[in-house]
This record gives sequence, C-alpha cells and structure tokens, in this order.
Amino acid sequence: MKEIILTDKAPGAVGPYSQAVKKGNLLFCSGQIPLDPETGDLVQGGIKAQTKRAMENLKAVIESAGYGLEDIVKATIYITDMDKFAEVNEVYASFFSSDFPARVTVGVAALPKGAMVEIDAIACG
Repeated sequence: MKEIILTDKAPGAVGPYSQAVKKGNLLFCSGQIPLDPETGDLVQGGIKAQTKRAMENLKAVIESAGYGLEDIVKATIYITDMDKFAEVNEVYASFFSSDFPARVTVGVAALPKGAMVEIDAIACG
C-alpha cells in the first residue's frame, strides 16, 4: 500500500501530483521549486537563494514523512542555466555533512513558475 505525503511546511502541488509518495521504506519526492510555502511566491535573490529555498522545501517534505536528508539515496537537480552549476552545488552541498546521495543535474529550457532550479529526491529509511 502506498501513502501520500502532504505538508503545509512546503508549497502545495501546482498540478495533479503529490508532494511525496511512500511505498515500503522508499520515499519518492516530487520536484520542489523555490516557492515560499507561506505566500506561494517564487523566491527572489538569484540562483543561490532559489536553491536554498528548493532544498528547504524538499527537507520539509522528507521530514514530514519521518525521514531526514541523510536518508536521500538519489537526487535530481534541474537548472535553467548550466553556467550557475557551481553556485547550485555550493548551496546543495551545505545541506549534507557527508555521504552525499547519488545525483544527476540536468540543464532545462524552463521550469514551472519561472523557477531557475527544481530538485527531486528518493529517500530510503
């Protein structure tokens, strides 16, 4: 049986999907863009601020399911400007102390709501 994960500490879905779905000990997290969960507005301040907010949103979803960032086994980062890759990496790395998850980063033409970054993850508890 699968369990739908929903928290108000991260932005609500902007389409027909769940913030995360838990199946067994696996947690599949939908992509998080840098929306302020209180206002629903896109965070301003550049790629670093947007990456930080996206990671905070992802963390909120993961923690609401009883997991932690250390439980992430795979992440995918989508960015609209590959020239900003180093800045995204810097912020992303600050959320982990060691044992980084497997990851892929994909350059894309556009993201929902005009975001510069979106991050999804799979966690295993």
